[in-house]
Amino acid sequence: MDIRQINDEYSVTGQISVEDLDAIKTMGFKSIVCHRPDHESPDQPEFATIAAHAKDLGLDITHIPVGPMGVTADAVREMVDALDSFQRPMLGYCRSGARSTAVYQQTQHIRN
Repeated sequence: MDIRQINDEYSVTGQISVEDLDAIKTMGFKSIVCHRPDHESPDQPEFATIAAHAKDLGLDITHIPVGPMGVTADAVREMVDALDSFQRPMLGYCRSGARSTAVYQQTQHIRN
């Protein structure tokens, strides 16, 4: 994992695996948000598989997919809701971390 810290409350990374979740928890993350749609790539794990293990570890997790249409107003609203309700620090992930960064940046116009 190549985790890039955006600020004290939020970091991003590329696709994670179930095996990464223990390390994510050990690093101190309290919640996770996935911005990658399922079935984007044949080798990508399903969100439900990652979510099940994350919940077993006590991590909050949600799925706010950002697809080919790019970041939508609905995705930004859902991200604001996640930031308001989930514990932080939060880790966002997608294929590369770019969509997770873009969604978060757009929430800052609403939250500030």
